[in-house]
Amino acid sequence: MKRREFITLVGGVASWPLAARAQQPERRRIAVFMPGVADDPEYAARNAAFLQGLAELGWIVGRNARIDYRWGAGDVDRYRTIAAELVALTPDVIVALGYAIVSALQKATRSVPIVFTNVIDPVGGGLVESLARPGGNTTGFASPEFGFAGKWLELLKEVAPRVTRVAVLRDAAIASQVALFGSIQSVAPSLGVEPRPIDSHDAGEIERALIAFARQPNGGLIATPGAGVLMHRELIVRIVAQHRLPAIYSTRSHAVSGGLVSYGIDEVEQFRRAAGYVDRILKGEKPADLPVQAPTRYELIINLKTAKALGLELPPSLLARADEVIE
Repeated sequence: MKRREFITLVGGVASWPLAARAQQPERRRIAVFMPGVADDPEYAARNAAFLQGLAELGWIVGRNARIDYRWGAGDVDRYRTIAAELVALTPDVIVALGYAIVSALQKATRSVPIVFTNVIDPVGGGLVESLARPGGNTTGFASPEFGFAGKWLELLKEVAPRVTRVAVLRDAAIASQVALFGSIQSVAPSLGVEPRPIDSHDAGEIERALIAFARQPNGGLIATPGAGVLMHRELIVRIVAQHRLPAIYSTRSHAVSGGLVSYGIDEVEQFRRAAGYVDRILKGEKPADLPVQAPTRYELIINLKTAKALGLELPPSLLARADEVIE
């Protein structure tokens, strides 16, 4: 073999790894910040829907996408620290669940795109300028307005007409949950119900407060959406069952865990839709130009086994409206 041919051949072989590396797709960096814990099946279901949505749009983790997860474990005081850590990773886009997390992220960055899910009144909360034209670096998928909380109370009275006292589980550190309680307060007199707030941040506090509340007759429970209520759902459902309190929840997982009724948005579907906005942002669109979208699906889940254990005769019209009846 001639020397010139040998050099050409060796040079070509040496260039193969470089060519192979050059052909590998760029991995875009996505961050996900959720308020719960990683091993919670409820959050796992939302994440699975998000990953499926990304895959359907061509974004495969390990191939052309990387995802960094952070979990708040219901500790609102740490959200700003976690948000700063995520922003320091310089992701291309951040997916965030809930008002408190989005607010913390906005304090850490006004440039990294943020796609939120399950945020109540993002305009009133100052997260976006308007629903149609969010402006800034944030957009996403909203929860129902605060007035929706009144429907939980109406539903509770329909299920258990004797209820005259209602414990409302909420996290007082989150402004939107305080506002939800205010909405329940506004409709309570017309339904002959006295609402009482119970903080949902600490398991011991929840247990003590619910047991004390259950000592008086004609009680019921409304569990507003939030990380604390979701993380402690087994405890809540157990105490409520022991003290025979009719209860309404906002997420399906409570009804599956033995809760009486759940009524709220399909949060898994919101994460699937969020993947579409992440795709559009990674392809060059701006959050400022992507309108905030309202919920499209609501779920009414009834646990008939729990209703029978409580001695409740549920109206046939209510059972007919249910999306799922657990027997």
